[in-house]
Order: sequence, then structure tokens, then C-alpha cells
Amino acid sequence: MAVLLTVAGLVLLFLAFLIAPQGEIHQSVLVAFGEMSTFAGALFGVDYTYKVKERKKENENKN
Repeated sequence: MAVLLTVAGLVLLFLAFLIAPQGEIHQSVLVAFGEMSTFAGALFGVDYTYKVKERKKENENKN
């Protein structure tokens, strides 16, 4: 999901170049990209946190 959000944000930025006035990225597009990036980062962070916790539990169970 995080990768999809990142790709969607990049597509949004590139499409903003094609909409009038050409060559200018509107502030709302930048805010939307920032929000998508923040959410994608949160998803990566949550995924990483749970992987670390699972590995700690596995190591504790082995010992």
C-alpha cells in the first residue's frame, strides 16, 4: 500500500506539469504529495515495528 501511495504521489506531481499553467506545480498538489508520503512512511514504520516485535518474540520463545 505504501509503494502504491508513493507512486500515486509521483504521478500526481508529474501530471501537475501538464495542467495549465504548464510547468507550475500548485501548492495543493505539493500538500497532497506530502500527505501521501507521510502516510506511506507511517505504513512502512508500522510494518517495520511489527516485524521487529515478531522477531523478538520468536527469539524469546527459542530461548
